[in-house]
Amino acid sequence: MTKHEFVICIDNHGYEASLEMRKLYEIIEDADADKHGQLRVIDESGEDYLYSATFFNRVSLPASVVERVYHAHP
Repeated sequence: MTKHEFVICIDNHGYEASLEMRKLYEIIEDADADKHGQLRVIDESGEDYLYSATFFNRVSLPASVVERVYHAHP
């Protein structure tokens, strides 16, 4: 099973169309991005893009919640 990780947007300055404040976003593991202080985030476009990690706080969710969030329909 793939591990799904989520973050909450705490700053969207300059990316207001792509990121919503206080919204939960899924991230994709990217070791190179981590080295540069970035996260690969699936944003409002539905695609993954790199953003500064300072725009987000990681959240730890119970496995049952992660599965429900991941499988929820938009």
